[in-house]
Amino acid sequence: MERKYTTLEGETRILMEIELEPVQGERFQSTGFPDLGAAVYERPDGKRMLLVETVQSVANRMESVCLERGGPRISEKLAGLSYILVNLSGENINTETSSLMEAHRINSPFIISDKIFAGKFKEMCGYSKGKPIDWKKVAQTLFYFDINSLLHGAFLANLEDGRIRVPRAISGFIEAENIREVSSGGVKNNPIDPTGKIRAEGFDKDVYSNVPFYRIEYTAEKIKAYFNLDLSLIDGYGLDPDAKDLLISLSFYKIALFLKTGLRLRTACDLKAKGNIVVKEPQGFQLPDDKEIYENLKNLIQSCTNKNLFANPAVTKLNTKVYEKKDKVEKEKKGDEKIKENNAEEAQNND
Repeated sequence: MERKYTTLEGETRILMEIELEPVQGERFQSTGFPDLGAAVYERPDGKRMLLVETVQSVANRMESVCLERGGPRISEKLAGLSYILVNLSGENINTETSSLMEAHRINSPFIISDKIFAGKFKEMCGYSKGKPIDWKKVAQTLFYFDINSLLHGAFLANLEDGRIRVPRAISGFIEAENIREVSSGGVKNNPIDPTGKIRAEGFDKDVYSNVPFYRIEYTAEKIKAYFNLDLSLIDGYGLDPDAKDLLISLSFYKIALFLKTGLRLRTACDLKAKGNIVVKEPQGFQLPDDKEIYENLKNLIQSCTNKNLFANPAVTKLNTKVYEKKDKVEKEKKGDEKIKENNAEEAQNND
């Protein structure tokens, strides 16, 4: 089929940004970190800045908007893209997960522990311990089984000696400029007994009394989302031209869908786009509109399917047996019960 992004030939990256604003009022809540709180910092010019959403979080959100009702299956609009669906079964366990949801995707122990799949993966990419890695074959194999691994990265630490590591091709973050703190708070009320002395039998955790809390929100002169698509990385994989164009189209689709449906980051951080996305590099390039992005995407999925660049069927289905690991206390309790049973049986035999 006709190439879609010939104007990008020779370009190293696409840098995009868009201004955001709260859907109501001026306040918003930032992301936070244990023992650290909000990521407030200063620019070299002294202006106070705030990291509203991290690279990791934006990556997760760009993945989640492509799931059907929260996952683990892919949206019907993206049917035909490669990924791995896993049925997890065991005692009192029957559920599903997929490479679209698991940390580092294919490296998930629920996936890579499947010896038949792991063997086929290694065979396709020519990977073995102690030998140089053929990165072109690795990229083709990842594209074949799970295209999103090439966009969002994968670290296959659980495969052989763990040398396959692919960085993100698409990344993004949100930050706020010239910020001010807004301090407020509230109380978790117990309408029955504020002292917390009245408790349910069998549930003695300290969660009953009134609990006051504080919160810090922010206002900002400007909030911006930034996106970076690494064309050099994609080009370096040496994939089929349609596969390369599909990675670019899928990146555009994820960004557009995230900006349209995924900006309610937290209860107190509901944002919306303020204007259109702007391409800073390369100069003169403009993103297609949403309709054109999706049409390109559908046509490129079909083209890659016709060229057998995806697994057939595109969804690789695995069945993984799982169990629930018992904690130490439960193990000791069961062990004591077993000892009592043995003692009772021995006493009965002696009688």
